[in-house]
This record gives sequence, C-alpha cells and structure tokens, in this order.
Amino acid sequence: MEETGMKRIGIIGSGDIGSGIARLAVAAGYDVLVANSRGPESLRDLVEELGPRARAGDPREAADFGDVPVLAVPLGAYQALPGDAFSGRTVLSTGNYYPHRDGRIARLDALELTTAELEQELLPGAVVVKAFNNILFHHIPTLAHSSPRTALAVSGDEDQAKGKVSAVVEDLGFEAVDAGTLAESWRAEPESGAYTPIYAADLEAFAADYLSDPGAPVTADRLRELLAASNRADVAARQF
Repeated sequence: MEETGMKRIGIIGSGDIGSGIARLAVAAGYDVLVANSRGPESLRDLVEELGPRARAGDPREAADFGDVPVLAVPLGAYQALPGDAFSGRTVLSTGNYYPHRDGRIARLDALELTTAELEQELLPGAVVVKAFNNILFHHIPTLAHSSPRTALAVSGDEDQAKGKVSAVVEDLGFEAVDAGTLAESWRAEPESGAYTPIYAADLEAFAADYLSDPGAPVTADRLRELLAASNRADVAARQF
C-alpha cells in the first residue's frame, strides 16, 4: 500500500454498499473515484458529500484508479463492464446472487459453481476476491472500527490478491478473515452459516425489522467457527 494520503481506490457501483465503502475509504485517507452505469453527473450529490478526496468517473477510470478496484454492482451488470480494464488486476467483489434481481441462473441454482466463480468467469484476466458480501449495508458504518474489531470473510484463489483485499478491509475498519477459495465462498453466501444475521444485535428484532438493527461485532475467531460450521444453501430455493 502507498503512504497515507497516497492511497487510491476506484469503486464501481454507487448503491448502498458502494457508497458505504466510499465513505469509509475517504475517512481512512483514500482518494476515491466512484463510477456507476448512469454516468458521473448522477454522482454529483455523493461526491459532494464525500468531499475533496472524491470524484466521479466512468467504470474504466475506476478500474484504473488505485490498486484494487471495487465492484458493487448486480451480477447482471457484469456484462456491461469494460472487462479488459480489469485484466491483471485484483478486483474486490461485494456481490451476491439474488434471483428476484438477477433472474434465475441455472448453473448457480444447480450448485455447479459459486457466485464468485461465475464472477471470475465474467472477468477473464482479473483476479476476483470476495469481501463485504456477508454484511448488510447499514451494518458497514455501524460496525467499522468496532471494539472488538468486527471480522469480515475474504475469499479468493490467490494469496497475494487476498492479501491486497485484506489490507483494504482492515484499512476500512474491519478484521479480514481468510474464508478459503472462490469454490468455498458459499460459506458466506446468502442463507449460509456466515451470512448477514451473524452481525445482528438481536436476532428476533432483526427478523422483524432488519434495518432497525444496530449490529454487533463478530470477532475473527467467531467468524472462523461460523465459516467452518456453515452449510451450503439450497440456492435453487432462493427467493430474495
């Protein structure tokens, strides 16, 4: 990583997860370039909120900005990305497969591969690493820099790439836990044993109104236990 004040990160996707990561990155001393499918003009309010360290651009600019571009976009948006711009790059992917949004994807439903493995196929030449996909967007700001430090799962096939993403995760206020390969990343997917409810402060209240839940820290040791005990979800039955 560069010295403080020289760190840069490009974020493609300006929804709840992308903007949440952008806010933490600015607070951590990163210069941030945010892009989305609607163009820089649509990002004016977010960039103004983020302040002088942030600017808007297009997806290709975001891919080139900094060492680890962040993808916070739906699966269906991967086809429209400038795929060649990610060649040779480590990419932090935050996404999950939600059929109501993405449509049914037969290979995912059949458990032929994980969402992360599909994303890797869609970005040939890139090195995909998963992170921030097992925590709800509103728990990102409330649990960043928590005490004890909240742990997040990081999955990938290359140790060097996982190290780069883990460094970003920790800069943003979390503890990175190695969750294995892309083929094992189901352990932190929806309905798994290491998905978003693990960060709930009160499971009953969370089930009734998850958006009102303030979140509670999950330590690295606890997250490792949950990942090890996780069961693979019946993806074909996934509705949300």
